[in-house]
Amino acid sequence: MSTEAMVDARGISKSFQRGIRVLDDVTVSLARGEMVALIGASGSGKSTLIRAIAGLTAIDGGRNGRKESAGRIVVMGEAIQQGGRLSGSRSLRTRIGVIFQQFNLVPRLSLLTNVCFGLLGQLPVVRGTFGRFNAADKRKAMQALARVGIAEHALKRASELSGGQQQRAAIARTLVQGAELLIADEPIASLDPASARRVMELLADMNRNDGLTVFISLHQVEYALKYCSRTIALRAGKVVYDGPSSALTPAFLNQIYGSECEELFLPSFEQQTASAPKNGAYGLPPVPPCIQPHATPAVAVLAKKPFAEIERLSA
Repeated sequence: MSTEAMVDARGISKSFQRGIRVLDDVTVSLARGEMVALIGASGSGKSTLIRAIAGLTAIDGGRNGRKESAGRIVVMGEAIQQGGRLSGSRSLRTRIGVIFQQFNLVPRLSLLTNVCFGLLGQLPVVRGTFGRFNAADKRKAMQALARVGIAEHALKRASELSGGQQQRAAIARTLVQGAELLIADEPIASLDPASARRVMELLADMNRNDGLTVFISLHQVEYALKYCSRTIALRAGKVVYDGPSSALTPAFLNQIYGSECEELFLPSFEQQTASAPKNGAYGLPPVPPCIQPHATPAVAVLAKKPFAEIERLSA
């Protein structure tokens, strides 16, 4: 892992109502190549911090109009916002992938077309505006779908897929985008345990093998323990812990969160940790491998079809 700063956010605050801060003078830094978890109970400010770093939510300006007291967020050496104003070039934003709990796919369009949308920031304006994807674009999308293990569903409408498959499609979209930083806001919150495990394994593989920097908010601390070496904990808009995930024992989290820590564990966590581990450190159900670095047979079948036909079916 490089020590180069991928994200440097200093002194950021955010108020949606006057006098009530959702984020309160938060400072966080991510090194290139890290996979860092962000945890906290509901209302702790996780989503606001994620959206602020992604450049989707403007942070507060300086107090009493003083810009020198305002927070600043720098991503890959370029300010994405400062002084309460969003900034950041188009080229910077194409290097940042964002995944939400909602999959943000167009239900009536094919999976292939939805993944091609990740290329919009790289295409000429006319092609991007009208969604004119050529054969090379679709090959990139197929390779990404193969990587996340759902290439055989490329011509299905997004609405026909399960939640886990749709979230993997959202990840494939960031792959074709060529993102260097992936920011994820509770991407597994609405998934069943097996699908959640597949998504986390995929993100961990991209971090480990592709050098992708991952900042992911999680509602259950078990996944932070298993997949992220470092965790940042928020409470009431303040950073209350930033360090090794291994320190996040139930007793330690109880000291930080009190009764709120019950939200951070799966219902069976205490029973699982009290018994012998099964299929992993926390007794999570086993899942088949979803990482497929090489093309699947489904890719080969689709490759034989003329791209005109693929385009017609995905329209």
